[in-house]
Amino acid sequence: MATFDDVRENVKKYYGSRLESSGDLQTSAASCSLSCCPVSTSVTDALSQVHLEVTKRFFGCGLPFPAKLEGCRVLDLGSGSGRDCYAFSKLVGQSGHVTGIDMTEELITASRQYIEYHQKKFGYEKPNVTFVQGYMEKLSEAGIQSDSVDVVLSNCVICLCPDKRAVLQQAYNVLKEGGELYFSDMFASKVVPDHMKEDTVLWGEGMGSSLFWQDLISLAHSVGFSTPHLVSASQIEIYNSELKAKAVLHFAGDVNYASGTYRLFKLPQSQVVSEATVTYKGTVADFLDQLDFDSSHCFKKDVAVEVNGEMAAILQRSRFFPDFKIQISDKPWSNSESTPQYCHLNPFLLADKLGSSVRQCSKTSN
Repeated sequence: MATFDDVRENVKKYYGSRLESSGDLQTSAASCSLSCCPVSTSVTDALSQVHLEVTKRFFGCGLPFPAKLEGCRVLDLGSGSGRDCYAFSKLVGQSGHVTGIDMTEELITASRQYIEYHQKKFGYEKPNVTFVQGYMEKLSEAGIQSDSVDVVLSNCVICLCPDKRAVLQQAYNVLKEGGELYFSDMFASKVVPDHMKEDTVLWGEGMGSSLFWQDLISLAHSVGFSTPHLVSASQIEIYNSELKAKAVLHFAGDVNYASGTYRLFKLPQSQVVSEATVTYKGTVADFLDQLDFDSSHCFKKDVAVEVNGEMAAILQRSRFFPDFKIQISDKPWSNSESTPQYCHLNPFLLADKLGSSVRQCSKTSN
């Protein structure tokens, strides 16, 4: 069995030297980022201003760009070529700051070359982006302080990490109370067997290393996060027939992969949560008429909506608090189901819904 260090070294080689551009990937993961969810005008504008050489070496699988980043301190896990970091640089503005962390020296060196270019491009007096070489499982060793970050973002790199619980725990630690982890990643429709993880290419492509989507929920809860909220999803196609055959052989049957974007929040552990009626004020830039918070919550301006206690707590404690009128219920909220059903968090069902077919959710298909 390969050690964590072996896996890291293999991933470094795969993305640092083997892959020259997103076109070298053997799945449709990178193209999913263009179609899995609507993109705001601000995000489109920010991405269009990123240097072409930076964009060329983008290997992400989604668009992890939440609303309302102005003035935020942002951390990008696995920043790669720096494409998302430079887009975030535009979105947070001169008063915000973006830190990108990546373990691959070649990518950190390449991304740093364009700091001055984007500073001038965006008209900033000084750079608001920093790139750090380090491991996302060891953020403190890389100099990222606890309770110092407003938003942690990631684009298709957690799936490449052998210790995903450590990544979530570190993200939780560096977030301020009310902060958010917003990330896109590859997910498997089944638990990936250990012997499949030994294949370097399968791991590098995310196929041998993807998390079974249901396991994300238990991992998130175990480190203290709120229940993940599924924002968008898209099916991932395997282009390479040899890799596809390997996956079928290893699984002794079909396995599917999907790109899913989730948002998780760091809430006070001792807070008493209650159901609430919330009304969106229409004050978030680019979302004046309605705010699509996730795939299950669409808040229209001036329309009162009842939400459960966890969502009420998120809106109360996060950066979105000024954008809502919140009327707390006298009734404390509790999840009455002994075994919660999470069908609405399944990226494969959402991908089908956004695609050509819609499946019905049943109690047994969570």
